Amino acid sequence: MFYFAFKSVVLVPLLRWLFRPRVEGMEHLPGTGAAIIAGNHLSFSDHFMMPVMVRRRISFLAKMEYFTGAGLRGRLTAAFFRGIGAIPVDRSGKEAAQAAVDTALGVLERGELLGIYPEGTRSHDGRLYKGRVGVAAMALKSGAPVIPCAMIGTFEAQPTGRRLPRLVPITIRFGEPLDFSRYDGMHDHRAVLRAVTDEIMYAILKLSEQEYVDTYATEARAALGANRPPTGTGVRTWGPRPEPTGRLAQGTDRPAAA
Repeated sequence: MFYFAFKSVVLVPLLRWLFRPRVEGMEHLPGTGAAIIAGNHLSFSDHFMMPVMVRRRISFLAKMEYFTGAGLRGRLTAAFFRGIGAIPVDRSGKEAAQAAVDTALGVLERGELLGIYPEGTRSHDGRLYKGRVGVAAMALKSGAPVIPCAMIGTFEAQPTGRRLPRLVPITIRFGEPLDFSRYDGMHDHRAVLRAVTDEIMYAILKLSEQEYVDTYATEARAALGANRPPTGTGVRTWGPRPEPTGRLAQGTDRPAAA
């Protein structure tokens, strides 16, 4: 009840008045039933810009630090994230990561919408980074479709380090649902998880038209701070690559070297 009151009375009117966000592909969101909304992550603004523009409640996984801050600012931040329906997630280790998956599966089992950023953190430079396979595990274990989503303009509005967003045009673009039923029962295959995650990231890329970097955002940011090249293969374009054989069904395009 508090979520919808906070959203309807405060957030929606304020954001529509300030940013006049444009929403495309809303018809791809199901009116009922479980689904995973997987989006790029460019800005702190993503946390509230997209969820408030969707009629149904979206439960987003959010890092625990947003709920445990000290002082007045910490309490206000925690209240805000609870108000938009965010779920605190401890990212400190393997057991915590499994707890996050279990929490997400609980949301989907209830027939609700789950929001996730496969990159795992915000992009520090506006590019799209390699996705973590947790989104694939959730999709395969739950059987829920994955709806790709692109946030466009939020990096320009509020890049990392900027406290208040600029008033710039924002577009929220949803793509067609992705069905991974062809991988049923294969959620413990690492190659399958990687293939599914790459397909999701490719769908996001087509919507956002970002430059893709085939390394994790956390590694790229750490390398930048240490003034060294990141691990991985660097900037890549997306094109056809041979699909896995055996039980792995045919997927869509995978990232290939430029």
